[in-house]
Parts: sequence; C-alpha cells; structure tokens
Amino acid sequence: MSEPQFDPARFEIRPLFPTPVAIAPVVGAETLNAELGAIILARADAAEGVLRSNDGGWQSNDDFAAWSGEAGARLTALATELANSLTAVQTDSEFIRKPPVWKINAWANVNRTGDANKMHHHPAAFWSAVYWVDAGDEKSGGEFEASDPRGVLPAFYAPRVKYDIPGCLSAGGSDFIIPKTGTMLLFPSWLEHAVRPYRGTRPRISVALNFCV
Repeated sequence: MSEPQFDPARFEIRPLFPTPVAIAPVVGAETLNAELGAIILARADAAEGVLRSNDGGWQSNDDFAAWSGEAGARLTALATELANSLTAVQTDSEFIRKPPVWKINAWANVNRTGDANKMHHHPAAFWSAVYWVDAGDEKSGGEFEASDPRGVLPAFYAPRVKYDIPGCLSAGGSDFIIPKTGTMLLFPSWLEHAVRPYRGTRPRISVALNFCV
C-alpha cells in the first residue's frame, strides 16, 4: 500500500484578501513630464508649501487642478482612466464595471536631498495615486514604502520565520517600490505608506491624487 500524498495537479495556494497595488509605466510621457516639471518647479518657487505627511520638501495645497493647466488635466485624466479600469460597483446580483463619478483632489511634491514622507494614509478616499514626473536620481533612496495592513501580526510570534510563498516574505513588515520617471502607482487609500529619505541631488517631482466617492 502506498503512502498518502498530496495531488500536485490539484494543489493550489489561493491568495485571499490581497491588497491591490498597480504599477503603471506611461509610454510617451516625455512631453507631458517636461511641461509638468516646469509648471511644478515654478509653483514651488512662487508659493509657500504646506506641511502634512512631508518631512522636508515642498508640497502644494490640494488645488493642483487650479494651476496646473492643460498638462495637469491630461495627467488627471490618465489617472482617472487607470482608477476606472480597476473599479467595480456592486448591484443586487453582480459586480459591474461602472465606476462612480469621482471627486478628485491632487497636489504636487518636490523632494530634495534628505526629504521624506512620514507613514500615513488618506482618509475619506477610495483610491490614491502617485505619478513620478521626474524621479530625479533614480535608485538614490526615496523608495515608496507600503506597510502590511495586518500590522506586525504575521511576524508577531516568530519574526524570523517567513512564509516561503511568492509575495509573502514581507508579511508583517513593509514592501518597497523604487520611483521611476513616468510611472504611476495606484493603491487603496487606507494602505499606510511612507517615502524613505531621498539621497539624490536632482529634485524629485511627483503628483499625488485622491479619488473620493
């Protein structure tokens, strides 16, 4: 009699309750980035920034649409297209791809050497996005840090023991995304996130957006 064993043909690991984070490079964004970069740097020189999650650096008020012109409108439309493609609405019998009419607020950021953002989330929004207009000196710190929404629970009892499953080795800790020029990140607004200190010498320019219902 053979020993019982698992059936490899039917074995599966099902990722329950995943947290969606979309990394969306934009093709052909050079002209848009040049326009936005000039507009944002000029605004940073002319207007006093606000202090929210930012630890250093310049952050505009959330009135990006009022001063960013046609280039800002194009970026907002691009971000809206991405959010819409990943949003469904529940009816009595099914989920349908019919996104709500979003209320959008957006702001610009300019980080220089040593600037960072503290861990935070975006209350009252459904999706949040960040678009790197100019990542400055790429691979020079300033990584986007996403904290496990379950907190330290997955690593609480045995912090050195890890789940040896793709995407699960960081359970109970943080994951990091390296900013790249012309790339948009879309994530649930409740996801706690931060920006590690930037060590580059060129300004890093980004735009953040909230999609609210």
